[in-house]
Amino acid sequence: MLPFHEVVKSQFDQVNELIVNQLYSDVGLVENIGQYIIDAGGKRLRPLLVLLAANSCGYKGDKHIALAAIIEFIHTATLLHDDVVDTSDLRRGRATANARFGNAPSVLVGDFLYSRAFQMLVAIGNMEIMRIIADTTNIISEGEVQQLINAGNPDTTEQAYEEVIRKKTAQLFEAAAHTGAVLAGADEHICEAMRRYGYHLGMAFQLVDDALDYNGTTEALGKNVGDDLAEGKPTLPLIYAMQNGSVEEAELIRTAISEGGLEHLDAIIQTIQRCGALDYTMQRAKHHADEAKRCLSGLPVSAELNAMDELADFSLSRSF
Repeated sequence: MLPFHEVVKSQFDQVNELIVNQLYSDVGLVENIGQYIIDAGGKRLRPLLVLLAANSCGYKGDKHIALAAIIEFIHTATLLHDDVVDTSDLRRGRATANARFGNAPSVLVGDFLYSRAFQMLVAIGNMEIMRIIADTTNIISEGEVQQLINAGNPDTTEQAYEEVIRKKTAQLFEAAAHTGAVLAGADEHICEAMRRYGYHLGMAFQLVDDALDYNGTTEALGKNVGDDLAEGKPTLPLIYAMQNGSVEEAELIRTAISEGGLEHLDAIIQTIQRCGALDYTMQRAKHHADEAKRCLSGLPVSAELNAMDELADFSLSRSF
């Protein structure tokens, strides 16, 4: 566990226990695939964010445990679907569910997790939270489609890229922090501050992830280096490098995005590093991490709020 997990350790353990219990199904394959991806681990930052936000707003009940599990189920469902769409074969250091069980079962179990999340959401019985989660899943789906449209398109702009990561990644971070505050009955000002915090935190995390794709290792990333390039994804390091590299370097990257594949990965990584694309991407990530911390200023001080502040710092320090 990382330090910010320790603040809510007992509640975090309850979330993990509930996740396992809610994976129950009469259909064995559903449980097997669900358990497989849940067992892969991960930091579970999104459910953690629910707990930290709710507690920092003074929540005294126990529904935040179920809400945190709901957020994790939605996240897990998106991972299952993403890996099928991206034809990924490695996540968190081991074979993806689609690589092990096949595409069709992975998609269908992703659907099961979505529906289980909404069953649990009904039990919480808060219409505002239901609205936020319903909007969130719709926006994430839009982001997936937008990313699919952008794939193989070297003319994708930085603005279009940021719109995709806002929808695909930042939206669920935003929902986690926002719903935690709403569940606690926080006033409108605090709810909005938590929502903005989650948005900026999610943006910082995705920007760092996209930088790590060209500056990490397979062991540290838990996925193959250059996966984004192999899938023709025009992420910010590539967009910046095309704008600031030589004509020859830009053309090499454009071709790689258009055609996919890793034939020129080493040369492209050298270009990205030489022209400052990683530094620029990290500067953008730092901007969002700083904004996330700024959203917390003026809110009542607590151990949970301090943990959220540390989480913003952590978003920049992973594997660099």
